[in-house]
Amino acid sequence: MKAGIVSYGAYVPRYRITPKDIGAVWGVDGEAMGRGLNIRAKSVPGPDEDVITMSVEAARDALKKVPRLDSKDVGAIYVGSESHPYAVKPSATIVAEAIEAAPVLTAADYEFACKAGTAAMQTCMGLTLSDMYRYGLAIGADTSQGAPGDALEFSASAGAAAFIIGRDHLITTIDHTLSYTTDTPDFWRREGQAYPSHGGRFTGEPAYFKHVISCANLLFKRAGTRPEDYDFAVFHQPNGKFPVRVGKMLGFTDKQMDTGLLVREIGNTYSGAIMLGLCAILDVAKPGQRIFAVGYGSGAGSDGFDITVTSGLDEFDRKAGRTVRSMVEYAKFIDYATYAKFRGKIRMREG
Repeated sequence: MKAGIVSYGAYVPRYRITPKDIGAVWGVDGEAMGRGLNIRAKSVPGPDEDVITMSVEAARDALKKVPRLDSKDVGAIYVGSESHPYAVKPSATIVAEAIEAAPVLTAADYEFACKAGTAAMQTCMGLTLSDMYRYGLAIGADTSQGAPGDALEFSASAGAAAFIIGRDHLITTIDHTLSYTTDTPDFWRREGQAYPSHGGRFTGEPAYFKHVISCANLLFKRAGTRPEDYDFAVFHQPNGKFPVRVGKMLGFTDKQMDTGLLVREIGNTYSGAIMLGLCAILDVAKPGQRIFAVGYGSGAGSDGFDITVTSGLDEFDRKAGRTVRSMVEYAKFIDYATYAKFRGKIRMREG
């Protein structure tokens, strides 16, 4: 028996800021920067939003679509993020309490840059298949950080996605999954630092492209498939150019990639990126269609998934929650001063 997705949920904050407005503050041509990154706007969490609140919203959205499933049936909750609000205090236990799943058999926070959420999915699959529990909840969420004036500020955004993983009442099967991991220090943030550091151009070829392509080729070999066997493909989205380029290198078309490519409208949601893209695909997918998904996390590693949509999707209430596309389009644009206030970039001097 295979494990798969029982339900999914998403959350994207309403607020947006454009690269043009960011660049204007730092004397940079923000429009040119946006074109270079293929990003038209990025999502911004409100002053009362963080990884926990967004995770709760995404989890509730997932539960809402399967009313037959009680939150008490969820035996494990894993929250993957690189911006947990507490250094010492799990986000997962708060999420469990908020969705009335507590006490759960196991709960934990995951960290692996932008692939922490997909790592949580793999954990839920393994423990579900081992009969440790019936359903697991894997969440990828971030309110990503970018230092004022740094290139990351033009793309680092916010969002969350949640997947209920199990073995029955599946809307998709996860037919194959594997990972490709090395010690590649392309991006990091030391304890106590407010903003991350990155290796500039080093983050491309030896980091993102090497790991995504290596993982994808391993997945093709494991599944015995080719790009043309899939209806959809989604890759990690640090900007709007990398996922398109890597997809073309692997043999995928724009049509296969376009549905899950959200970075152009909401920026890089880090741990939520590939999972939100997968949610957008499931909003429109049909039984029998196949999905190829490869995430990426700096440090560095990629998780790959070969997914088939089942007939269970016909009985699944997608209309019970908002579509990802509607969340993307429900936008309120703000200026840099408001953005800086919301993100805590304006700080009082002591003394």
